[in-house]
Amino acid sequence: MLQSARGPIEGASKKMVRAYVLITATAGKALEVVQALKGQDGIIEADAITGEYDVIAQIRADDVAGIGRLIVEKVQSADGVFKTITCLAV
Repeated sequence: MLQSARGPIEGASKKMVRAYVLITATAGKALEVVQALKGQDGIIEADAITGEYDVIAQIRADDVAGIGRLIVEKVQSADGVFKTITCLAV
């Protein structure tokens, strides 16, 4: 079982790779991008944000290759996504 600073992580049987994806949306599409991403397998959370980027998504997969597949197949293919920057959690 995996441990966090607060104790065991329920249901975690192996280490997963997490990443934050900073998303630039086409004009007026940030909320639509958030709705398209929420609830998708592998996407932990998606929120509209202020600043240089329009949306931030937290994603998780078994390995780095899985992160890449999620980004290409689910994030970048969502209607309204213009550009992404991926930051792997270490």
